[in-house]
Amino acid sequence: MAGERILIVEDNALNLKLLRDVLRVEGYATVESATAEEGIAAAFADPPALVLMDIHLPGMDGVAALRALRDDSRTAGIPVIAVTASAMPLERAEIVGAGFDGCFVKPLDVDEILDEVRHVLARGEVRHGGSR
Repeated sequence: MAGERILIVEDNALNLKLLRDVLRVEGYATVESATAEEGIAAAFADPPALVLMDIHLPGMDGVAALRALRDDSRTAGIPVIAVTASAMPLERAEIVGAGFDGCFVKPLDVDEILDEVRHVLARGEVRHGGSR
């Protein structure tokens, strides 16, 4: 159901705009952060329904940020989908193995994003180990 708040952690302005625009057109509310540290703080302050997390961020990377979210009771159950520029199978396996609930590979596919966001939010539970 649209209306849920989604945290987007993405340092690339064009990718951030694409994700924000696609989600808002579908009725989702978004909060954006350009760094993992800002994203973690935003999630702790007001936990979102879902996090879209870039893997390669300045400072702390997305995998370390996921660990910080999973280690805190306020955010441990929030589904987190990785967003990465690497389509290499080994990196995707490492991302899923780290505990992400899914993975989008850049360049981003709008239909895939919306399908996975709807699917994850409809489940209402964390699905560690899933991917697209």
